Amino acid sequence: MKNLFKITVTICLIFISLIKINAQKKRNMENTALLIIDVQNDYFKGGKMTLAGADEAGKKTQQVLEYFRKNNLPVINIRHIATNKGADFFLPNTKGAEINSIVEPKNDEKVIVKHYPNSFRDTELLEYLQSKGIKNLVITGMMTDVCVESTTRAAFDLGFNNTIISDATATRDRELFGKIVKAEEIQRSFLAGISTLGNLYAGVITTSDLLKGK
Repeated sequence: MKNLFKITVTICLIFISLIKINAQKKRNMENTALLIIDVQNDYFKGGKMTLAGADEAGKKTQQVLEYFRKNNLPVINIRHIATNKGADFFLPNTKGAEINSIVEPKNDEKVIVKHYPNSFRDTELLEYLQSKGIKNLVITGMMTDVCVESTTRAAFDLGFNNTIISDATATRDRELFGKIVKAEEIQRSFLAGISTLGNLYAGVITTSDLLKGK
């Protein structure tokens, strides 16, 4: 009889702990929105500006998206349409400028079109976030060192708390002074810089960290 009582108490304690953990996760995600930046066809295989690791980053972004949908949290897709002279990808009315099917928005998910790297510049993004009471942004997307970076820094200046999902971002090799800088190096350097001084501009975590509630 004593053993049965102990087992019952143990089960109750475990159940209470799970409730507390779930409640804590929910509190941590209050006033939080997911920002998916430029996950568009031109960045994937066959596109006009293929990135290193685009498929892998796309799949991780999809996992993050599913997490937000499951928890009924706001999702915002940013779509870049190039209007600057000399642009050769993300051109208007092209397949390459369409959002990739891996993160295809649902009917009730917001899509905001931008024309500059900074997703806040000349768009309704700030007004929309404020109207929803959003204070925290979870940021995914492409390219890490261009649109993700400029948007994150702008968001910090506007008072948002930012978290970048490191493996849900991607970029490509660059050239500087005649030498190639590999995409992997750019990723690591950017993410280290953006999270410097105690995560000043953004905290940096993995998809697994997010799903585990870290």
